[in-house]
Amino acid sequence: FQTAFVGKNKPQKDPLSSFRWQGFKLEEYLIGQPIGKGCSAAVYEAAIPFSRDHPGRVESTHLTGQEPAVQQDRGLVSQAAEEEPVVKHQPKESFPLAIKMMWNISAGSSSEAILDAMGRELVPATGVALAGEYGAVSGHRKPILGRKKLQPHPNIIQVIRAFTSSVPLLPGAFTDYPDVLPLSLNPRGIGHSRTLFLVMKNYPCTLRQYLRESILDVCLSTMMILQLLEGVDHLVRHGIAHRDLKSDNILVEFDSVGCPWLVITDFGCCLADENVGLRLPFTSSYVDRGGNGCLMAPEVITASPGPGTVINYSKADAWAVGAIAYEILGLANPFYGHGDSTLESRSYREDQLPSLPHHVPLEVKQVIKLLLQRDPNKRLSARVAANVLHLSLWGESVLASKTLKPDQMIAWLLCQSAAALLTDRLVDKHRVETKMKMCFLANLEYEDLWAAIFLLLAWRSRSE
Repeated sequence: FQTAFVGKNKPQKDPLSSFRWQGFKLEEYLIGQPIGKGCSAAVYEAAIPFSRDHPGRVESTHLTGQEPAVQQDRGLVSQAAEEEPVVKHQPKESFPLAIKMMWNISAGSSSEAILDAMGRELVPATGVALAGEYGAVSGHRKPILGRKKLQPHPNIIQVIRAFTSSVPLLPGAFTDYPDVLPLSLNPRGIGHSRTLFLVMKNYPCTLRQYLRESILDVCLSTMMILQLLEGVDHLVRHGIAHRDLKSDNILVEFDSVGCPWLVITDFGCCLADENVGLRLPFTSSYVDRGGNGCLMAPEVITASPGPGTVINYSKADAWAVGAIAYEILGLANPFYGHGDSTLESRSYREDQLPSLPHHVPLEVKQVIKLLLQRDPNKRLSARVAANVLHLSLWGESVLASKTLKPDQMIAWLLCQSAAALLTDRLVDKHRVETKMKMCFLANLEYEDLWAAIFLLLAWRSRSE
């Protein structure tokens, strides 16, 4: 099964694949409106403009100390804001890319120092992302300072270009982040004159935005939770922990029938060290244990620094998915501030977790319950949890057997494989359901699959 599907389990086409050696200079991009801001960067919509007289040729759009006249500052448009941005001057299709400008306060202005300080952001970068003139290391292929390189996955963002450049004055800069600008742009600024820029695909919205405006049926919610588990499983397989999962760091796009496809982004807090893997020596309080304290797994937030202390992150992101699942199912995240009902990952008990609605299937309830176990040894791995949801969505025919045998499972998998291949080739290769089945078939492992089957059968037998 894996032979047929691993090669197909890839992200969508790189928007700049036709311009392999272009897009490595900031001057090549047309910068639009701000679409997001965090604690360490601002994100802008972007495009590489084309000349009508010379199709395929990139025109340089030089950025100076003044904002372009055709892109006057309309105020900050934050992806976490209550109001959605209304861009009237150009359709969204005009800006297929997003540029993330890191704020450089302490890294210095040399490319080497910037890449050293901000290298985590490059973990999901493509092989050619750093190959340009401003990449500091032309033709760069090796991990930066021992950091792991993440292979592509359809539920993980791809950084398609990365380069250092002088900090420009972009729309909203003086409104929203004046203090981090360099002295050349703001006499009171504390930022350095150069920083790191990351180019990615521009997605329609964040998960938080989508959930705020959408009422989802339980099948769609289950598929969304499943996609996050697939992304986390991919990280774990590569010895990487995201450590900052939240609905603001998950982007959403839609297939031809409007079904959401989720992509994990923002790797600035990740653990991707070749030497320690997912087991981080926590020898002192100066060791960074990650971001997002509200969704920090119990074993991480309760760890006490000292000689011999090690934090195991192998199931920490899976715990965060369990908490985010409440949001996807239309409830408040129990670990965010909501008065007396707020839980803290440091001290909560499993019996304090809010009940899920009656219409949520037993399998989904059980998966979320086991993802939020305090003890990581009792917690489901992302892979087994994903397998359970895959089987609950597509495997009713095989699970109906009272005496399920390996040959029955193999026959079912063969049927699923044939159906997925035909659908991909003849119907619509970008349909969410098809891509999810391919993820499942590409990641099959005997022990994890049967662990999921036994859990499902046990839960169902107890409920009868």
